[in-house]
Amino acid sequence: MLLTVWTIVYALAAQPAVPARQADQWAKDMTAFEQRDAQKPPAPGGIVFVGSSSIRLWNLERSFPGLPVINRGFGGSQIIDSVQHVDLLVIRHKPRTVVFYAGDNDISDGKSPQAVANDFRAFVAKVHGVLPQTRIAFIGIKPSIQRWALISKVREANALVRAFCTADERLGFVDVDGPMLGWDEKPRKELLVDDGLHLTDKGYELWTTLVRPFVE
Repeated sequence: MLLTVWTIVYALAAQPAVPARQADQWAKDMTAFEQRDAQKPPAPGGIVFVGSSSIRLWNLERSFPGLPVINRGFGGSQIIDSVQHVDLLVIRHKPRTVVFYAGDNDISDGKSPQAVANDFRAFVAKVHGVLPQTRIAFIGIKPSIQRWALISKVREANALVRAFCTADERLGFVDVDGPMLGWDEKPRKELLVDDGLHLTDKGYELWTTLVRPFVE
């Protein structure tokens, strides 16, 4: 019996520490969303925008007046973070449409294009496992000045996600790559703020035009 106990203790001690990415670094954000839902519960059948900072910073009420939009963006997140918190972010709202943007941080963090596509597949599987009729639109990973050196990986990831979306009529792919480039085939500076990564008001105006057909 003593040997068994010590075997268990040793096994627990030998387990590797939980990687930082696996720790719930988004607890504060999720608590804020919980509080927001408690104060003003969104009605079912709305449009959930979820993903990283490009979603978080988007003034959705101004861009889509009159539409039941819900902003569940949390800055710095990767696709897998939305997968892990999908119940709170998406499923509880029973949306008719989800608009998703993430992948910037994934590629920058060293994830492969295939991993990005696989993580989005996991997100879709979780949503459709509970809400099979919900439409999901993936906004393609944007070209940016700050991360221009990664553009080939960005485009490879976008191509994989687009192919996945094409195979399911409930999915859509919003291509922002071409529209965000200038005559020199580089990102248009007026669409990005000084950090060369996040969108200006003009950038969001462009995105709104591209996304609107998917939400109306």
